[in-house]
Amino acid sequence: MPAAHDSPERVSQDGPEPVPTEPVLYERRGPVAYVTMNRPRYRNAQNSAMTYALDAALYRAADDPDVKVVVLAGAGDHFSAGHDIGTPERDAHLPFERRAGLWWDHSDKQGAESRFARESEVYLGMCRRWRELPKPVIASVHGACVAGGLMLAWVCDLIVASDDAFFADPVVRMGIPGVEYFAHPWVMPPRVAKEFLFTGDRMSARRAYEVGMVNRVVPRGELAATTGELALRVAEMPRLGLALTKRAVNQAEDLQGLHAGMDSVFGLHHLAHAHNAETAKDSLGGMDVRAMKEASA
Repeated sequence: MPAAHDSPERVSQDGPEPVPTEPVLYERRGPVAYVTMNRPRYRNAQNSAMTYALDAALYRAADDPDVKVVVLAGAGDHFSAGHDIGTPERDAHLPFERRAGLWWDHSDKQGAESRFARESEVYLGMCRRWRELPKPVIASVHGACVAGGLMLAWVCDLIVASDDAFFADPVVRMGIPGVEYFAHPWVMPPRVAKEFLFTGDRMSARRAYEVGMVNRVVPRGELAATTGELALRVAEMPRLGLALTKRAVNQAEDLQGLHAGMDSVFGLHHLAHAHNAETAKDSLGGMDVRAMKEASA
């Protein structure tokens, strides 16, 4: 998978700047499709362009009969710092062709009518659909896996993390009860989930392994190889057997309340946005990228 330093650069008065590239890279190696988030300059913050490119890449992997397993990774120093709330390429206001649901275009609406429609599509809707991809997906996580980054890792069936990886959901600082794909009480014990949210503190890869959120922790230099070896081992199983097994476990999680729980918390999430819009300077409670970094330091 191409690394961050493989991206071409141009020189400006402010120094080298990466030439814009595809937000998601796709490569098939034998039975494994590698899908790589490719905004390393912004720690792979997820704007809509990246989200829809991820959707296209996962559809491509689903449609390819030669792909048995998918690996999801991030270029550069981090897996993903979350949703894009402040890069120059932030595009939350722009229309995109809707794929995950039947909500209307958000871009010409206002208030909750706009935000609920958009987040039903690009956050909760996309993640739910990716979770149902009938092929195993393995997250290869290094560096930051924060907020919206958690959502991408949690829709994957297996997670391999490097020993420098960390996980955090600091959005309670915005007055918001966690990210839109609210899997917290299912990917970790409820009391651990509460501490994780109440404090906003970083969880180390080792701690994530201890609570059962990740499958393996390996040295950073071994992450790609270990993930690739695991993917090839899984790919030895019959395609239909893998698909049915994945569906069986997902159905068990849904019977334990995962799907209904997410619906209920999604409503609370948008209540928080609406409250912020009425009482603070914006729907994020005035917490921009700088404020979130300072609070997390």
